[in-house]
Amino acid sequence: MKEEILRMQHIEKRFAGVHALKDCQFDLKKGEVHALMGENGAGKSTLMNVLTGIHQRDGGSIIYEGQEVHFKKPKDAQDAGIIMVHQELNMMNHLTVAQNIFIGRENLKAGFWIDEQTLNKKAKELFDRLKINLDPTEIAGKLTVGKQQMVEIAKAISCNAKILVFDEPTAALTATEITELFRIINDLKEQGVGIVYISHRMDEIARITDRVTVMRDGEYVGTLITNETSKDEIINMMIGRVVYEDPKEHSNVKPDAPVVLKVEHLSAGNTVKDLSFELHRGEILGFAGLMGAGRTEMARLLFGADKMDSGDIYINGEKVKIRSTKDASKYGIGYLSEDRKRYGVALNLSIADNSVMASLDKFTKFGFINDRKISEISQQYVKSLNTKTPSVAQLVKNLSGGNQQKVVIAKWLIKNNDILIFDEPTRGIDVGAKSEIYKLMNELAEEGKSIIMISSELTEVLRMSDRIVVMCEGRKTGELDIAEATQKKIMTLATMRE
Repeated sequence: MKEEILRMQHIEKRFAGVHALKDCQFDLKKGEVHALMGENGAGKSTLMNVLTGIHQRDGGSIIYEGQEVHFKKPKDAQDAGIIMVHQELNMMNHLTVAQNIFIGRENLKAGFWIDEQTLNKKAKELFDRLKINLDPTEIAGKLTVGKQQMVEIAKAISCNAKILVFDEPTAALTATEITELFRIINDLKEQGVGIVYISHRMDEIARITDRVTVMRDGEYVGTLITNETSKDEIINMMIGRVVYEDPKEHSNVKPDAPVVLKVEHLSAGNTVKDLSFELHRGEILGFAGLMGAGRTEMARLLFGADKMDSGDIYINGEKVKIRSTKDASKYGIGYLSEDRKRYGVALNLSIADNSVMASLDKFTKFGFINDRKISEISQQYVKSLNTKTPSVAQLVKNLSGGNQQKVVIAKWLIKNNDILIFDEPTRGIDVGAKSEIYKLMNELAEEGKSIIMISSELTEVLRMSDRIVVMCEGRKTGELDIAEATQKKIMTLATMRE
């Protein structure tokens, strides 16, 4: 029986009224790989952020090596030997590999100069221990993502890591790099390091882990021994919550509805691979998949925000070239980004200014902007969308998340686009605002607008979609009519790797 190194009990965490973690538990043994699984938003990363001092818990206890601990910052956890390797790697791209590993812990000559020779020697010793073929003097920015991840692991080992937390570690790795990562994990396991492995990938869980803990909606569901369970059992635990919204029972799209958007063999690097689908007039086409599936990347390609490698796009039967967001807008495509604060709104501008941002030419004549007309149209959409604000002069940064989302929607409705891409349309907004956005999307579809809806919430996909395209690692793995779609079918397709 392996010795327990970590026990988290009754963990609570709230963010601005959102109960993110509710009475959660997790334990880890020395020399064990323990998977932490759940749908997007289940609370996996939040729980590990609490462990590593990124977030402070609101309740519960953490027992580490037999003692209760409370890490106030990540440095405290690191000093204790608990280190998280994030999905978004934290490389200083202009520095060497060795400098990245020992940043903040450099050997100095005469108290002033960095001893590069000693750094390189220590880095080489780490690589030899991990059996990694890396040059300590290589510039980090020139490495592949897989090699950068190896550097992060070496950095963790240099801090005498006793627990390593991997958050979706293979999302951007090749098959060869994944095999190399698993070899290193198995070596660390043999050395007694405890590994927490956050992943959605069922085949990897079977290959690399000893136990699996499943979370759902911020709560602990259960812990299973990997070789005594099945993929179906894990999926059932992941999606077994009460469905509060009734799913749509049948498609509302007319049988003779024309195809307004046709995409053939769309590809871009490793993010979108040979993707084909059609969108009909008045249809809400749901796109489902787990983190790294390529759904947002697909949307950005259609909107001209990123460049495609190959593929054909047809609008109302006519082949078009979309090289920029201006082209997409010209062909009637509007995009509501999942990151509304970064790509959807200008936070320091008013509701009125944001509302007409995509269609300012409609309100400009002979170089003069018609402020009165802008105010009138903005007020009209504030009223129709029930946006909570004292006036259209209010700065968008002062609105709630749901009301910010309504401003983004108003922007594209004023532009009068026929094809709308909603990327995570209800992320971070309250139940009331969700209901209003659902109502609006259905009304738009009834008016003949066509909607692509990307969502990580399966209940939302099943409630809103007429048809569902499921993606995994950039590929389309299946397509379901809403009448046959279930959470289990979607999740099975979403984990169907090549």
